[in-house]
Amino acid sequence: MPREMIVVPYRAEWRRLYDAEKSLIEGVMKDRLVAVHHIGSTAVEGLAAKPVIDILVVVNDLSDVDDQVARFQGVGYECKGEFGIKGRRFLRKGGDENPTRHIHAFRTGDRNIRRHLAFRDYLRAFPKIRDEYGRIKLNGAALHRYDSDGYMGHKDLFVKQTEKLALSWYETIA
Repeated sequence: MPREMIVVPYRAEWRRLYDAEKSLIEGVMKDRLVAVHHIGSTAVEGLAAKPVIDILVVVNDLSDVDDQVARFQGVGYECKGEFGIKGRRFLRKGGDENPTRHIHAFRTGDRNIRRHLAFRDYLRAFPKIRDEYGRIKLNGAALHRYDSDGYMGHKDLFVKQTEKLALSWYETIA
């Protein structure tokens, strides 16, 4: 059976769960980390989200992640390679049916780092846009309960338009 698209109201516990996972990642990666960021909807206070903690890991070289695959597996992660985004390493905890954590690792300077941080910070800075996105997500989950592609498609135009605005805005504050 396909995975159910579940979007829930913001939960304060997401910050604590991120902090714990960040510590775990720091233990696995040791001195190979450049930065670790909480990204995605669970990183935006007040935003409805799928209860999956998304984590952005920045490294000098993707081999720094590849070299730690066994250690990541030892703490419950499945390493999925690029998983559809060139230059990324994607790691997942919880499997297909019940994912709980996603790690998106990129090399320093990859454009995806700025894209993720800009989108997150834009939603944090503009509550009306955050709330609109939350409504779209809740509606998309209701309309496409067992259709991940349909859910993503439902959000796609909003995400693309908002990401463009966020990147322009981010240039002014970064």
